[in-house]
Amino acid sequence: MRSIRLTGVVASAVIMLSSFFFVAYAGGDKGDKSFLWLEEVEGEKALDWVRAQNKSTLDELTADPLYEDFKKQAFDILTASDRITSGNIRGGYVYNFWRDTTHIRGIWRRTTVDSYKAGSAQWEVLLDIDKLAADENENWIYKGADCLAPEYNRCLISLSPGGTDATTYREFDIAAKAFVSGGFQVPLSKTYLGWEDKDNLLIATDWGPDESGASAMNTSGYPRIMKRWARGSDLASAKMLLEMDKAETFAFPVTFTRPDGKANFILRGHDFYHFTYYAVDKNGGLKKLPLPKKINLVGLYKGQILVSLKEDWQAYKSGSLVSFSLDDFMNSGKITRINPVYDPGMNGTIEDVAVAKDKVYVMGLEHVSSRIRAASFDGGHWSSKKIDLGGDDVVSILSASADSNDMLMMRNGLLTPSSLYFVNFEDDVDIKLQSLPPRFDTRDLIVDKRFATSRDGTKIPYFIVYKKGTKLDKKTPVLQYGYGGFEISILPRYNALRGKLWMEKGGAYVIANIRGGGEYGPRWHQAALHENRQRAFDDFFAVAEDVQNSGLSSPEHYGADGRSNGGLLMGVSFTQRPDLFNAIICGVPLLDMKRYNKLLAGASWMAEYGNPDTDDWDYIKKYSPLQNLNKDEKYPKVYFFTSTKDDRVHPAHARKMAAKMAAQGHEFYYYENIEGGHKGNANYDQEASMRALEYIYLWRQLGPKD
Repeated sequence: MRSIRLTGVVASAVIMLSSFFFVAYAGGDKGDKSFLWLEEVEGEKALDWVRAQNKSTLDELTADPLYEDFKKQAFDILTASDRITSGNIRGGYVYNFWRDTTHIRGIWRRTTVDSYKAGSAQWEVLLDIDKLAADENENWIYKGADCLAPEYNRCLISLSPGGTDATTYREFDIAAKAFVSGGFQVPLSKTYLGWEDKDNLLIATDWGPDESGASAMNTSGYPRIMKRWARGSDLASAKMLLEMDKAETFAFPVTFTRPDGKANFILRGHDFYHFTYYAVDKNGGLKKLPLPKKINLVGLYKGQILVSLKEDWQAYKSGSLVSFSLDDFMNSGKITRINPVYDPGMNGTIEDVAVAKDKVYVMGLEHVSSRIRAASFDGGHWSSKKIDLGGDDVVSILSASADSNDMLMMRNGLLTPSSLYFVNFEDDVDIKLQSLPPRFDTRDLIVDKRFATSRDGTKIPYFIVYKKGTKLDKKTPVLQYGYGGFEISILPRYNALRGKLWMEKGGAYVIANIRGGGEYGPRWHQAALHENRQRAFDDFFAVAEDVQNSGLSSPEHYGADGRSNGGLLMGVSFTQRPDLFNAIICGVPLLDMKRYNKLLAGASWMAEYGNPDTDDWDYIKKYSPLQNLNKDEKYPKVYFFTSTKDDRVHPAHARKMAAKMAAQGHEFYYYENIEGGHKGNANYDQEASMRALEYIYLWRQLGPKD
């Protein structure tokens, strides 16, 4: 689940709205049911309301004398010609997707590894999305390409109208630089697919209702039926492989390709965290893997399937990496031997696993600091060693493939611009390809790593950036960011826009590594699930209190920012602790937790939050922001943003919260982009505008008051 900027609305601003709004709210707050009409995503009445809100916000914030300058600074950063040109290494080429002022929607292109490594890339354009959109009169947004290994000449291109999660797939021929006539093509839908081989796809999509009228989609709006689709046949004739219950979440293929072979699996998601995996055998049948449900298959190396554990299994701890023999399982149907690969212990977590030709690279964290280990298997046991990277930067491997030891690696930090490296640890190659020039002045800035004590005594790490010599007079504007869900780690990375529009201008910045995230592995995440969700919120409040108690700032100058699940965190923050904050950026949020499981993909998140249609509501209702709004409470002037095209988190969450606040007489800003999907923007001009509005809002709320 992870931005836009919003519109100023108070009770008096209701006058600007159309007559239907007067009818709906003339009597004040009539309860949450009176806002259900805002769930009609593109209903005429709902969109009229949205346009009125947008106009109010834009009229006020774009009139600020700093707006045009902020937007220009943001746009210049986003479209700078010296941006890092990253990509994916595949079959001797580096593939890159690039957007700039000439290519607004972007171009997909490639260059040879040798020229890329030498810094003399000669880019070959494969697909121009701007031209495609113009030719087809469609608002295409490029969503990615899945290319068939090991030749990588045939790819499935994913395109979305306006940025939705629903996409269409088309088969593309790299050599011809054209879509394949008569090739694989999937109509617009939420779809999961992958190459079984050059002539067959494993695909879950919207197959339409069956003979009984049952939908092929689950209660979350995702496909629940996996089929095999043969080249040259109609999509409707694809053969059934797996059908899931409507209450289950995902069905998608997982493929690992090695120089010595290939393995296809199908993941069956019973909920967001409990999975069953099936191996596709040589006859096209499925063989269920006897694994615990809370695991992920993450790679294939020397015949060993790598398994990331999210719960204890036999003698192995949750959070560790183990493996088993694929051949032994395919021959016997059993897993008779488990091989331990790496256990990060209580102070760390495994963030990612990259499988190269001759090594497995385990990227992890230790007290929210990056670590990489290289692991190998000798046929009986695994051995691994730490790679000394030096410094405290956030380090990540961006690209690795099974046919090479060449990889692309990124390093950065809160005050350290990103650098891209071409690495081959086997050959001791470490070449800095590009470094982002500093986008903001860091000369007087300091980064500290601190710990706050949460309500239950747990130590919560956080990072803070502030200026040297800052007076502890409680007047420093501070922006605190948090997420706290879905085992996603929030790392101290370089953000040029935030640095330029906030930190360079005197604002301090805080990253709160609260429970619900993945900074300390599955245990950190699972500590804030279901009835324990309040722990994540308490952690966030503890960090804010720790910063304010240091003398750096005070509630009048303190703001918070979060999107998606972080938007829920923001809703809880201002409804539970309005005394701590004077600005809240609440982006693409979940806010109506009574109905979240009935809106778009919401049902798939019940493993995270609980089911509000059961006794789980007893604890969910205690924090659900929409239900906890109080007309007699004084709230900060919140900044909501969402997207009409977001088909993951329903825009009605933000709409209903804003409408209810208006009915109760509370001030707020609201902005809803008509396109852009869950991210909230479709191009750099939109993003620059959104960021400018966001930071104008923050400075107006948190800046000097004299």
